[in-house]
Amino acid sequence: MIPDKETNIEKTNSQESKYGSFALFDMAHFLNRILKNWYWFIMMFIIGYTISWIYTKYYAQNIYASNLSLSVSNNAASYFTPNQSINFIWGQGGNQDGVYLKKMLLSRTHNEFLVKELGLYVNYSTKGVIKSTYLDKDDVPVLLEVDKNHLQQVEYPITLIPKGIDRFEVVLPEEGHSQTLYSYKTEGFNTIAPYDKPNNQVIRVGDWFTSHNLRFRLVKNPVTPKINLKNIIVTFSTVNNAVNDIVSTISIDFDKEINSIMIITKKGYNLNGTVNFLNKSVSQLQKKQQADKLIVDKNTNVYLQENLDKIRKKLDSSAYVLNYMKTTEKLYDIKDRDEKSLNKIKELEAKKADLESKIVSLNKIKGTVASQNYDKMISTTAAGFQDGVFSATVAELKDLYLKRREMALIYKPNSEPMVEINRLINEARTNSNLVLRNYYSDYLEEIGKINRKVMEANADLDTYPEKERKYLDAERGYNMIEATYNSLLSRQNETQLKIAGKQSDINVIDPAKNIGQSPIGPNIKAVKAGIIGGFLILPMLFIVVGVALDSKIRNIKELINATRIPLLGVIGNNTNETMLTVLDQPKSSVSEAFRGIRANMRFLSAGEGGSKIILVTSSIGGEGKTYVSINLASVLGLSDKKTILLGMDLRKPKIFGDFKIDNKYGISNYLTGEVEMSQIINKTRIPNLDVATSGPIPPNPSELLMSKKNISFIQDLKAMYDFIIIDSPPVGLVADSYELMKHSDINIYVVRHEYTEKYMLKMITEKYHNAETGNLGMVYNDYNTKQGYGYGYGYGYGYGYGYGYFDEDKNYKEPLLIRIRNKVREIFNKK
Repeated sequence: MIPDKETNIEKTNSQESKYGSFALFDMAHFLNRILKNWYWFIMMFIIGYTISWIYTKYYAQNIYASNLSLSVSNNAASYFTPNQSINFIWGQGGNQDGVYLKKMLLSRTHNEFLVKELGLYVNYSTKGVIKSTYLDKDDVPVLLEVDKNHLQQVEYPITLIPKGIDRFEVVLPEEGHSQTLYSYKTEGFNTIAPYDKPNNQVIRVGDWFTSHNLRFRLVKNPVTPKINLKNIIVTFSTVNNAVNDIVSTISIDFDKEINSIMIITKKGYNLNGTVNFLNKSVSQLQKKQQADKLIVDKNTNVYLQENLDKIRKKLDSSAYVLNYMKTTEKLYDIKDRDEKSLNKIKELEAKKADLESKIVSLNKIKGTVASQNYDKMISTTAAGFQDGVFSATVAELKDLYLKRREMALIYKPNSEPMVEINRLINEARTNSNLVLRNYYSDYLEEIGKINRKVMEANADLDTYPEKERKYLDAERGYNMIEATYNSLLSRQNETQLKIAGKQSDINVIDPAKNIGQSPIGPNIKAVKAGIIGGFLILPMLFIVVGVALDSKIRNIKELINATRIPLLGVIGNNTNETMLTVLDQPKSSVSEAFRGIRANMRFLSAGEGGSKIILVTSSIGGEGKTYVSINLASVLGLSDKKTILLGMDLRKPKIFGDFKIDNKYGISNYLTGEVEMSQIINKTRIPNLDVATSGPIPPNPSELLMSKKNISFIQDLKAMYDFIIIDSPPVGLVADSYELMKHSDINIYVVRHEYTEKYMLKMITEKYHNAETGNLGMVYNDYNTKQGYGYGYGYGYGYGYGYGYFDEDKNYKEPLLIRIRNKVREIFNKK
């Protein structure tokens, strides 16, 4: 749209600062680039889909999960002897036994026991043409028995190829045999002397394969596999790595409604492997618990029996004394006995005897911990308490002592690892003593209370004669020993019942089972979406970066909004071999666009009537300034207006070639006084169009163009012609055109599509809005009409004459998206 030149718009500073400023990111151009490069997106989609399909089909390893649920009876934790290395964090709520068991299932010691017991450091797999599949022991026909007395190379693939019944070829890699070998006996690495690659061998089931870096034999699998394998790949791992791999794939949760029910989940690449591990893990835990219970309870039973024997002797001695006093002293019938006080004393002293018995058991436990003689550990129930913290601390102490003995073979006593292990032992010992000390304090405090109550009750017996008091003391002694005996006997009965029961406190509700569970991972949809999305992002990134870094003018609407300079017209791409498009192709859309520019120029005219001096310039060379000048002059000449075209771009003459004019003499010669005006004005095949070429390139073009003679030359021509078209130098390179603009009536600034840099328009925009340059209009040149103008100027598709009107457009077929758009418009525009 060309605004009314007389309309005055008050501009604020903020508005002026925006003139000439383009958006950092051209969204329209971005979307257009995406549409133009649609085939790249389809290609990337096909590539991404193919790769994702191949990955999920041949490379992705399915991850399976199986579950096992069990219930934990009360006091399960209290039976575990310190044979487990567990770090505890107590005080997490009421389910102490469940938390203890969870820690045990995740403990290193328990899983290390399983790894060694079940040989889980031997891993089986098979390989097809492309994909490898992990196997469980039940899936292979033979198992590998490792010689633990021989050094073995870990992470070294051993391939077994069936060669008939019970015969297999052992195939080893061509490279990769190492001098650093692992010992399953010491669980450490050793270095041996260099050796040659072991040879492949065919061995039978039961035979040993021996080399410098391996020693194993094949054992027939008692379970008949359901699948036939063409090859079996076996790798050994260290015990430590096997334990870490297992622990990392186990998760344990408690039922939300019943917190004594645990749900154990094992993840792995083989479903049978996860099922077998869970069932074996819990089975081994149950066996271990029963064995531990037997050890503790048997130790406790022996300890209680020893104490019962001792108390029994004391009880017999006390009974003998009491009977003697009855028979000899005749004190069995004391008159006026205070039975109430005597019963109270008897009850208090029975409690005191029980507490003293518990203190004796505490001393036994304390001595066992101090002596590290854990095989003689008795149950804490013998001391009258069940404390998970104490059991956990003693378990940790046991493990730390074992570790210290192992480390002592490697490290010096004053080395940092030994100092640290000693610190941990002291810390655990302090924690265990602190627990026992708390119970000591409680028992002693309770005994003190009982002694005070006994003293109060004894005050009522002071009235008895000495002889009677002596009998009552003997009777009280007997009762106290009897109470101790009964207390120990009661605890022994409980212990014997536990031994007889031999039942685990861990009860499996639902064992792990292979019911054809679907893989839980990888997320195939997410993987496919990620791979395809990644490939689709690639062309998107290239386009985004290209658009972000692109500083060329590509959008007409953005150009107008940024410059606020009137747009006179849009020129399409020149398909003609010369620049004389209007003369050679008068019925083309490009020629019609120049006629539209001719019509729009009247809005920029400074006044009515008189000759019009039209100056055409641009930012730099190559933007079509001369092309616009020639064809605009041609349009004016063909409209019966006497017109002259002046080639005042003295540094780079062009006009003469297209009009086939000799450039020997031109404007530069006239301005230097070498020739007359008539000698530089040349006729063309258009009767009303003359041309004055630039002439030879002068050494001082700027001085010539700004000379008074040049201004007089233009004024003289003004009296002779209706229109004077000046092809001036680019304003982005030299300032000549700005001086000439002072004498022109209309100034045309040529911007070339996808060629002109945005920053080059900053200067002309500022001069225009600062009123330093007037009567200025823009011409958008070399626009590809197949893209559409997108603004409403010119004669693009869907506007004006439409395609098929011009000769050059007869065979043009609209793009599919444009045809769809026009069809939609046609439907919605129907009345």
